[in-house]
Amino acid sequence: MISLQAGLAAALAWWIGHDVLGNPSPVFAPSAAVGTIVAALGQRARRTVELLLGVGLGIATTDVLLAFLGTGIWQTGLIVGLAILATLVLFGRSGSAVGQAGGTAVLLATLAPAQHNLEWPRIVEATVGGVVGLAVVALLVPINPMRILDRDAAPIYQCLAGQLREVSAALATRDQQRAVRALDTLRGMGPDLDRMHQALSGAEEVVSLAPARWRRRQDVERFARATVYLERVIEHSRGLARRSALALQYHERAPYDLSVGVDRLADAVELLRREHRAGRPTEQTHQNVRDAVQQAGRARALGVDEFGEAVVTQLRTAASDLLRAIGSDPTSANQEIRSAMRAGEESVHHGGASE
Repeated sequence: MISLQAGLAAALAWWIGHDVLGNPSPVFAPSAAVGTIVAALGQRARRTVELLLGVGLGIATTDVLLAFLGTGIWQTGLIVGLAILATLVLFGRSGSAVGQAGGTAVLLATLAPAQHNLEWPRIVEATVGGVVGLAVVALLVPINPMRILDRDAAPIYQCLAGQLREVSAALATRDQQRAVRALDTLRGMGPDLDRMHQALSGAEEVVSLAPARWRRRQDVERFARATVYLERVIEHSRGLARRSALALQYHERAPYDLSVGVDRLADAVELLRREHRAGRPTEQTHQNVRDAVQQAGRARALGVDEFGEAVVTQLRTAASDLLRAIGSDPTSANQEIRSAMRAGEESVHHGGASE
């Protein structure tokens, strides 16, 4: 998709610069267009603004310095260095602005003696290229935001559900090292979360700029809301794995229902991804969350020790955030979790304990 967008943007920018504006060699227009396209998702509009600001600052700095310093070898080096320094001071480490300021300074410092009035064509071409790049990604070949989101969210859902199952198995088999390995894996999810945030930023940019994708705004907003709570679930799952490992290390009681509850929580995570992707109602996720909490309630009624109680608490908190991820308000989510806990505890008190 990026290669298609970049090729189309370069061709259109060249055509506008050459045939519409009459520049026989409009090199910078397609270059600016491609620079906009290859910027990271979610940063293309900002990249275009930075590109234009970099060009303008490079021109202003170079014109002032050329008037005082003249042209030559050391003047070129000093002018380019000062143009980049000025850009860094004003815009920080913006690669696009710095690159454009430096490139513009090189162009003007080296070609100004032989070719006059380069400033205006440079500004026009940069503007044409940036606008064409944005037009291509927004109007002509916009990406499918939900496809990008699902692609980058899939490893997170899979890892989270998989490691919850590992914790469940660790509790069932009393394998403390298995719980520790699951905890280590959950702690290593940072790069996947960063990619998902970048994809979300790109999706929000697309549904803001591309009329053809405006109808997906609500889907992207729902995904963004779910992502906030999903990250909380990941944090609670780390705590759940850590307490499970400690409970096993100190040979605490771990009723089988506790293992089943963690496994049901993994089911709910998998269903959340499927139902968000398909746009279906989330009743199945709802039911699995309730089942997970009921099993935790049964485990508490059967008897858990200090770290086991902490596992139950982490599971309840993760379950509440999963309900919020599918659209429940905090009050309703907490009430539903308390109700499910009571139901699980009462099922044991009425003689429904697991063997």
